[in-house]
Amino acid sequence: MISLDFGTFLGGNLHETVLFPVLIFTARVCDVSLGTLRMVFISRGMKGRAALLGFFEILIWLTAITYILQNLTAISNYFAYAGGFAMGNYLGLKIEEKMAIGLLGVTVITNRDARSLIGHLKEQKYGLTIVSALGATGRVRMVHSVIRRKDLESLRRTVEEFHPNAFLTVQNVRSASKPVHPPSESVRGPLGWLRKGK
Repeated sequence: MISLDFGTFLGGNLHETVLFPVLIFTARVCDVSLGTLRMVFISRGMKGRAALLGFFEILIWLTAITYILQNLTAISNYFAYAGGFAMGNYLGLKIEEKMAIGLLGVTVITNRDARSLIGHLKEQKYGLTIVSALGATGRVRMVHSVIRRKDLESLRRTVEEFHPNAFLTVQNVRSASKPVHPPSESVRGPLGWLRKGK
């Protein structure tokens, strides 16, 4: 009968070949995800939240680099470190996308009669600035609003419904003194404090 030790089969100690790489990968995913969110908070001017995430980011990173330095000859640790970094960037951006943090400035430009669109947006409590302008093909209407990022898809669908060929631009807004946007239910829970618009 042949007895096969799993650790030997992997070419070394089970902790070094399996557990350490998994821990390093997980730590990198966590710290890079936090780092990505931290940069988003910095770009939005959210200094307190950025500092808090930075604390946990570096704490987790130190844990990962400690495992690397203790096992410099294990090539699997290097792949785990790089793989965790890549996955952390992706996951951080997906989390930020779901959280929809911050404000956006949206401008709709149309050469059609925009009264129905403007009326509908006012009914939905959007704050609007309306400007008549001269475009390349004639007179146009510019409808500008500062909205929560999470309201972008709803606004985009409304514009497409009323003016499917309208030109729409979207820009990040770092801050606004008194933005006017549709009321929404307060979101509470573990990430509730992260969902606020500013």
